[in-house]
Amino acid sequence: MGLLIRRMVLLLLLAFSPSGFSQTLLVLGDSISAGYGLDVQKGWVNLLQKSLGTQHRLINASISGNTSADGLARLPLLLQQHSPDIVIVELGGNDGLRGYPVLGMQKNLSKIIQASQQAGAKVLLMGMQIPPNYGKRYTEQFENSFPALAKQHNILLLNKFLESVALKPGYLQEDGIHPSEIAQAELRDKVLQAVKPLL
Repeated sequence: MGLLIRRMVLLLLLAFSPSGFSQTLLVLGDSISAGYGLDVQKGWVNLLQKSLGTQHRLINASISGNTSADGLARLPLLLQQHSPDIVIVELGGNDGLRGYPVLGMQKNLSKIIQASQQAGAKVLLMGMQIPPNYGKRYTEQFENSFPALAKQHNILLLNKFLESVALKPGYLQEDGIHPSEIAQAELRDKVLQAVKPLL
């Protein structure tokens, strides 16, 4: 009887949702979310979709090489097309790797967050990291910008998203930057735990 009731509730939720889903999640990211070097089906975003189930729709709008400026430029059309309930922002890594000014990245991410909120979406921000060879001052400014943005806009933060996998043997590809296939399930679990309060 309990199973039957749960199925009826799910059907009602789907019936009253214009898209047929209870919620739509949009991932706005770069190569980390696009599954660079991997079968895209084995990337953490696709694994997250499987964990969320059919009642949630997950749109992966991630493009390898994208900077915060690229994401900002693409966002208006994505918001218009998909009307997401939740936007997961995984950007900034390429800004840091290219040595772009941290203030410029912060402004772009701030505009992404504001545009998403104005469109009625909740936001989960991923805190990114860069190798230490960029210098202590730049590295600290870069990493500290993500908690500052989360506080400024009162949004959830998954800080130092890649830290745990970066420290495990075999969890990065040969380039030492992109997570390997065996790291994807752990990344999925971290995002799932972080996004749960928004579901």
